[in-house]
Amino acid sequence: MLEVLPHTNPSHQKMDQQLLLLYTTLSFITIIIIFFFFLFETKKRRHFKNLPPSPPSYPILGHLHLLKPPIHRTFRNLSQKYGSIFSLRLGTRRVVVVITSPSAVEECFTKNDVVLANRPCYLLGKYLSYNNTTMTTSSYGDHWRNLRRISAIEIFSSSRLNSFLGIRRDEINRLLCELARPGCGRGGFVFAEVEMKSLLSSLTFNIIMRMVAGKRYFGDDVSDGDHAESRRFRKIIEDSTAYAGAANAADYLPAALSWFGKGYEKKVRSVGKNMDEFLQGLISEHRTKKNKTMAESSSSSSSTMIDHLLSLQESQPDYYTDQIIKGFTQTIFTAGTDTSSVTVEWAMSNLLNHSHVLKKARAEIDDQIGQQRLIEESDLHKLPYLQSIISETLRLYPAAPMLLPHLSSANCTIGGYDVPQDTILLVNAWAIHRDPTLWDEAESFKPERFNKSSSEGGGDGDGDGGGFNKLMPFGLGRRACPGSSLAQRVVGVTLGCLIQCFDWERVDDEDIDMTEGKGVTMPKVVPLKAMCRARPIMNSIFSEFANDT
Repeated sequence: MLEVLPHTNPSHQKMDQQLLLLYTTLSFITIIIIFFFFLFETKKRRHFKNLPPSPPSYPILGHLHLLKPPIHRTFRNLSQKYGSIFSLRLGTRRVVVVITSPSAVEECFTKNDVVLANRPCYLLGKYLSYNNTTMTTSSYGDHWRNLRRISAIEIFSSSRLNSFLGIRRDEINRLLCELARPGCGRGGFVFAEVEMKSLLSSLTFNIIMRMVAGKRYFGDDVSDGDHAESRRFRKIIEDSTAYAGAANAADYLPAALSWFGKGYEKKVRSVGKNMDEFLQGLISEHRTKKNKTMAESSSSSSSTMIDHLLSLQESQPDYYTDQIIKGFTQTIFTAGTDTSSVTVEWAMSNLLNHSHVLKKARAEIDDQIGQQRLIEESDLHKLPYLQSIISETLRLYPAAPMLLPHLSSANCTIGGYDVPQDTILLVNAWAIHRDPTLWDEAESFKPERFNKSSSEGGGDGDGDGGGFNKLMPFGLGRRACPGSSLAQRVVGVTLGCLIQCFDWERVDDEDIDMTEGKGVTMPKVVPLKAMCRARPIMNSIFSEFANDT
């Protein structure tokens, strides 16, 4: 019998041919991309003969597959195999990661400080930071120098920060009263369980928002309208923090594969739009109030940072544009809220796990300040052990475990290795802070290491000596954080008052979970819950606060 061949549909045959042609074309394009990429890399390696060591990589993707959170731990693990300075290729971008070499970090921010003062352009900076033109994201040059000068004189100067001292004092008093209420009964104060993460977050959000825009967004006296606005604001900050960092593949892939990161780009574009609308609303609101005040009294007010910047806009409208003002406020919001609250939460967690440290800190405060008045910012210099606790917390749990990325503007050398122009530099502060060759019992919580008489704390280690500092929570060099003074004030007084005004215990016999979570500010995985009981000083705080309100 003859075998009957199946009937072939011409349209199906044509479709198969088209698919074959498509796959062949894509394969050809991919081969060409790989060929030219390897040709480019080969030429670069021939020109730079002493690049830092590098793990094996994939074509096109490079080492993107290695970027697993938490990224600071991933990088430390790589450093244990490839050395304290190693090179990664993320897509089309070369990244040099400095891990556990303080001498190399010192070289970066002394000899090479100007060369490494640029910032890489990321999608988040494009959409959230006005095309990388804010003080944090802009590259080194006249524009950045002007922004830095303005921030130093008009925003973070001692006089400006002192003008907002009452706001910080009021918000800390409100936090103390909120903590005391659950344990306040007819028989006096008793231990009560409190959840610290949300309370500390509300504290720092309210402080920054009142300094910038004169509003409280969290608390019993906030209107329903402000509550809705606060939820929107918090969501924007949370989204911008979640998308930040140096581990987004879309920032490194070549243009031919840009479709791969469309989802991420769409998300950050949406966050940027929401942030811009929110900030423009604040500026427009303050401009309207300012114009109304001037019309009624022929005098202007500059009580908030936005008011002050709008006053400067009147004399220099070409420079103090709305975009410049929005860039400043956006930087303050994103850099000044979560960082301080997370640091206090880590510090309290450490104290609850080390009761002898907590007792010693309370004894210092009772001896220097007493129970008749609260700690003031001007008292912080009298409390060296409290400062040591904060330094040790920042050592073990820095709010920015990976310092903000730098970009080389020219060829340079670091630690004897060639670093080509347009190379991204990442400094793993978390790993340096835990390097056992630099710190005695590096993984242990030991505030005493920062005593002036300590070989670790004195000189190089305490952040106050004349030499290079191996403690770098706020960065180093000309791109170091300009708001460190504000952060130190908020963290110092808040932590000091929590110790001064309350007795603290763990909820149970188990140690506080110190696992690090995901995010650029390294939050705790398990939010801190603790038992607290108000001390006698809270009676006077309650009375003063009731009279003030």
